[in-house]
Parts: sequence; structure tokens; C-alpha cells
Amino acid sequence: MTAIPTNLAAPTRRGFLKIGAAAGGGLLLGFHLSGADAQTPRFAPNAYIRIDREGRITLVMPNAEMGQGIYTAHAQLLAEELDAPLSRVTLEIAPPSDELYGGPRKRQSTGGSGSIRGGFYMQLRQMGADARALLVLAAARGWGVDPASCRTSNGRVYHDASNRSADYGALADRAAGMPVPANPAPVKDPKDFKLIGKSVHRLDSADKVNGKLVYGMDVLPGKTKVAVPRLTPVLGGKVRAVDDSRALAVPGVLQVVVLDDIVAVVAENTWAAMKGEKALVVDWDDGPHGQVSSASLWQNMRDADAVAGANMASEGDPDQALGDGDLVEAAYEMPLLAHAPMEVNNCTVHFSGGRCDVWSGTQTQPLAQREAARAAELPIDKVTFHNCLLGGGFGRRLDADAVYDAVRIARQVDGPVKVLWTREEDMRHDVYRPAYRNTMRATLKDGRINGWAHKVAGASIIMRLRGGAPLEGGKDGSAVEGASESYYDIPNRRVDYAQVETEAVKVGWWRGVGPNNAIFAIECFMDELAKKAGEDPVQFRLKHLANNPRLAAAVRLAAEKSGWGKPLGKRMGRGISAQFAFGTYVATVAEVEVDTGGHLHVRRFTTAVDCGVIINPNGVVAQMEGGLIFGLTAALYGAIDLDRGRVVQGNFNDYRALRINEAPDIGVHLIRSSEDPGGIGEPPVTSSHACLLNAIDAAIGVRLRSVPLDREILSGRKPA
Repeated sequence: MTAIPTNLAAPTRRGFLKIGAAAGGGLLLGFHLSGADAQTPRFAPNAYIRIDREGRITLVMPNAEMGQGIYTAHAQLLAEELDAPLSRVTLEIAPPSDELYGGPRKRQSTGGSGSIRGGFYMQLRQMGADARALLVLAAARGWGVDPASCRTSNGRVYHDASNRSADYGALADRAAGMPVPANPAPVKDPKDFKLIGKSVHRLDSADKVNGKLVYGMDVLPGKTKVAVPRLTPVLGGKVRAVDDSRALAVPGVLQVVVLDDIVAVVAENTWAAMKGEKALVVDWDDGPHGQVSSASLWQNMRDADAVAGANMASEGDPDQALGDGDLVEAAYEMPLLAHAPMEVNNCTVHFSGGRCDVWSGTQTQPLAQREAARAAELPIDKVTFHNCLLGGGFGRRLDADAVYDAVRIARQVDGPVKVLWTREEDMRHDVYRPAYRNTMRATLKDGRINGWAHKVAGASIIMRLRGGAPLEGGKDGSAVEGASESYYDIPNRRVDYAQVETEAVKVGWWRGVGPNNAIFAIECFMDELAKKAGEDPVQFRLKHLANNPRLAAAVRLAAEKSGWGKPLGKRMGRGISAQFAFGTYVATVAEVEVDTGGHLHVRRFTTAVDCGVIINPNGVVAQMEGGLIFGLTAALYGAIDLDRGRVVQGNFNDYRALRINEAPDIGVHLIRSSEDPGGIGEPPVTSSHACLLNAIDAAIGVRLRSVPLDREILSGRKPA
């Protein structure tokens, strides 16, 4: 994988031709992934391939790479159908364009575990198959033979009868002059796969090690200044007064930019800018949210128990069923969470000649470009957004607030400037995962769940993304995702949503989205119901999975591989969770030990995964391992607190990450399947919480119903 260029402007038909010419001629293929009209003035494929005369294959990638390995998986799909060596495929980051790179939904973004399951599995394969068919046709016409008598292998076309062959590069010019066939070429039968389903090493690993890849933090066009911002500590607050005398006295500091809600120190280098920012004295007007606290937030959430909420799903007669049988009730809570990627917010901006160039890493290029144009007060065609690789995203960079603020600052600076957030500013001005409260009720009849009610209370991400426009009927489907469609057989069920806004912070997508909360509550509650019914938690789940054979198989495999039912030592226990989310079936068993002082040792995670067709088994295992660690970190330590409208946590000392000595052994067991691919980035995160709490209950008989874990409760010094 070569270094990723960051100088691609918005694509045009002329631009496509220039790119082909710059590559020394060759084959440039456009593909109609969503039915675009080839006769329109602008040829508008959603993705494209370039093959040059040396046989190098370039795939322009619409999705962002942020550590999840999607560039390798996409390259495998393309190389498989091209019958080309994976080593020949290089990738370039696509420029912003919902029209060209938005897929069937016409939205260019990377999130929701959708880079494979969102349509690219078949679309990339079809691209490769169509390109291969054109190359075969070019060779056959040159040799005067029937294309059906030719075959492809390892980047070459062969005609065995005449003992001739030609490399794709040698055929590129001839193929480029041929019209794309009206009918799609046939894709491979899965039995003929050579790359799909094969474990391969990440294509970008070597260039990460040698520093060749370009992240937003790496961009330094020309003589770039550095600006470090300090934002209003309370959302909605404003600058009242600034004393910048000590900041300007720091050697290397060039200027202080004062906006209505931001003060930024501009310097010759990062160190001077950071020292200058620390020396600032700013008097803030807190605005309307200066008295909000975590206590007031949770009081509002718990008050929602008395609110009916908006009905999001209903089956059977839940009201009647909830009055008939043994009633079990419980409530589960999850706090506000920050994303805390290793690469803090950063954005480099250069105004020149009536244009604005912006370099940053984002999960949604068109939104970032639009926000840059809005801040620059320029037409969008005067703003070029250069996407870079991301040093972590987790949903944080589905928002473009950092790009907007960086461009506002850069308008006050002469020449290119890198706007770089400190860790504290990044942590305290995140777009947080909403806090949630789940109130659950269920009745048991003849050992089975008969009635079920689940109410989710929390802030609406959708309302914020709609600019504060009220929800229609108070409904937000994303808030109950993972709960609204049950993967268990429950005849009478209802799911409601109660909107409780957290006005002192902005809320947004966090790795796992709605299922992150819903599955935590559902799977903890399933264990409580199993205990009430006097049944083993695994068998209780299987009893309710008669119509879900794929999830049942995952539950059985995870139980088998974890040694479920085998005796453990004192104060040790196993807990299971099962789920269907993002198109993927997962069952995970946690094995824990709790000492008498309340210290928790997570000994092992055993997880079984059915994500449909697997592109790269190594990649799936890595995602599952990393996602379980990510989720475990949140379950043990993750919480954002508010005091006087301010976020309390600011760095990894008070918003801890799991340390290597705390990491459990993880066994990942893949279930081979021919079903359509599911997502894999978020399922392990959603799978980590409930099995942990269920294992603690099995170990010491203490039922926790909230995260992060409270050691005082685990030690017995505080009631659960």
C-alpha cells in the first residue's frame, strides 16, 4: 500500500481524464453502483478503478480508514474478482462527494459497521468482475479468439490453446477504448474464491511503522503556524474578557485570536502554542447551562420512569401479558461517554487566492467540506477538503465541529495554520454518547417469557443532527435500535422511548450506537429472568431462540468453548450475553474473579461470531479483540461527569483506558457462513458489558445494574 495522497480535489469528468493521463494512460473504469445515467454531462460513478500500463491497480476508497482494516478488506474484494495479486492494489482516499461515493444511500460516511454490509461487498466484486471481462475482451480481440476461450490468473489473461498470455497492464490501453458491456459480468462462485475468506496481513501495517502514511496530525503545507484553542467550558457560553499579556510574552507566540466562544493562541510551533494557551486568562460567561450537574441529569432521567414515552414497537398484547404471571422489574443505567481517540482533534487550513484548503481526518467527507465552506463563508466549490487517515474515530468524526471551528480561527491568521486541540480540550468538548436509563418489566409463564416491556430514556442524537427540530411523535428509532426488534421469541412485547435532553453537552454516535445500550439492558435482564425461572442462563436463552438458529448456534459454541458449566474457583464466575446487531450474530462469555476487596480480574472473554461471509478472518478476529477491550474499558472506567455545566474529566488520568496488565485472554471463534456479510466494528463493543455483569453475579451473587463498575459495591461496603 503506497502513501495516501491528500491533494485530491473534488472530482469532475475532466479530473478523471487528468488522473488517467497522469498515470501514463491505461484503463479507467466507472461503475454505476446506484443507477446513474451514463449520458449525463457528469459521469458519476460511486467508486472507480484505475489500471496503468505497468499493471498497477488503484482503487479510490470512499470509506475512511481509522484502524478497522477496511482498506485491506476492500482491496481483497477487488483483487478477488479481478484475479489479480493483492500486492498490486494500491488505494487512494476519495474526495468528498455524496453523488459519486455515497453508495446506494447517496451518503458518503463511514460508520454503523457499514463499510462491507452497506453494499460494497457486491459492488466492489462487480467492479472487479466487469474490469476483468473488459481485459479478457481486449486480449481476445487482439489475438482474434473467442473471449470464452480465455482465462485469467494472477493479473494476466491466458489463451491456453495458442500458448499466449498478456499482463493486465499491456491490455489497459486497448480495454480503455472499449464500451462497458450493457450487462454486468458474472461474479465468481464462492467455491472459486482465492482471496475472500483468506487471512491476509493488513496492507497498511508496514507504512504505519515507517511513518509513510499521512494522518491529519502529519500535514504541514509550507511554513505552517500552529494554533491551540481554548473553547468555552460550558456549552453555549461566551467570552466575556481576555487577558492575553502572559500568552503573548511566551517566545514563539505570534498572536491571540478571540472569537465569541473560542480563544486561540497562534505560534511558530506546537510547544509555544501550548504554553501560550496555558498562560491565557479568560473570563467566561457560562450562559444558560452553568448550573447543570450529573445529579440533575440523572434526576431527570429517573423522573422519566413516570412518563409514558413514545411507543416504538409492539407485538401481541403486552399490557394483558404483563398482568399475568410472575412479574420481574429492573432498571439499568449507562453514563455519558467520550470517544477519546488517540489522535486528538486537529485540522490544517490554508486560505489562498480566494480558496480554502482543509486537511483533516473525518468519517464524513461531504459534511466536513460543507462545514468548512460555512465557516469560510465561501462557495463549496472554493473549498477543497483533503481527507487523511484517522488515528481513531469511534463515531466522533461523524461530526465536523472541529473543522468548522478550525476554519473560523484560520480566517484570522495569515498563511497556513494547524489548529491542534489539547487532550483536555478534546475530552471536554466531545460529542458524547448519551446517558441512558432502561426500565424493564417482564412476566414469566410456564418458565418462558410471556410479557415484556422496555423503555429507553435518553437524549436524542437525531434531534441534534436535525438542528433541534422536535421529533415527530417524540420518536427516535436510533435510540431503541437493538431493542425494537427482538431476537428472542417473546409473544407480547412493547418498546418505548422517553426523550430526556442533556442540554449542557452535545450528544452523538459512539461505537455501538443504540445497541450498545439496548443489548446491555436486555442481556442483563435475561439473566435476572433466568434466575427467577430457576434455569441455567444459556439454556434459558436457547429456549427463546427456537426461531433464531444462527444466534442459537453462536450461543452453543461460545458456551462450549468457554467451558460453561465446568466448576470454577471461589469467587469466580461466568456470564453470557447474546445479540443480533449490525447484521451480525454474537455470543460472548466473560469469566471473572472478584476478591474480597472488590478488585475485579477479568480472566477471559470467549466469543462466537457469525458475521456472514468473512472477507479477512484475521481482520474479524482483530476487530473482535479490539472491540471487546474497548467495551471493557468503558464498563470498568468510562463515565463523563458534569459539574456547573462543565465536563469534569480531561485526560487519561481521570478517563482511564484499560492497561495491558488488565487485558483478559480473548478467544474468538468464527462461524463460517454463506449469508450476506454483517458488520464487525461495533458488535464486540455491544457484547462486552452484559456478560461482564452477569459473570460478577455468578461469582459473588451481586447484581449490578449500571456501569462503570462500583468497587464499593463489589467489596460489600455499599449495597447494590
